[in-house]
Amino acid sequence: ICDTILKLLDGSLISKASNGESKVFYQKMKADYYRYIAEFSAGDAKTKAAKSAEDAYADAEKVAEKDLPVTHPIRLGLALNYSVFLYEVMSKPDEACTMARKAFEDAIAELDDVAEDSYKDSTPIMQFLRENLTLWTSDNDDDR
Repeated sequence: ICDTILKLLDGSLISKASNGESKVFYQKMKADYYRYIAEFSAGDAKTKAAKSAEDAYADAEKVAEKDLPVTHPIRLGLALNYSVFLYEVMSKPDEACTMARKAFEDAIAELDDVAEDSYKDSTPIMQFLRENLTLWTSDNDDDR
């Protein structure tokens, strides 16, 4: 199933995306599917899937930083999923925490200016970012 979805994303959806929001959405989806493959693979297959996921997350992040406000739910979802990938798959807890913290703090700073419909979508994602930060920083403290 993942391969079929990835072919659809690469074959038409990403290239035909007409605005930043849809580009980020599809790139994030691509990264997520590669992350799923990496989570259940080993050896070279895991390494290759993880590299593809990291590249797709990075591409999505570039577009999100340029085209989407810090409070946009898709941008926040990207930061959430990318940080989980860094923590779980890449074993980069410091990078994961930095990314999650930045996304959370940037969004908090702009929260007063968010439209109500976007607010309802953004705040639960921000809560997940904060919960992950709490969990990850306590994990790091336990390891020391």
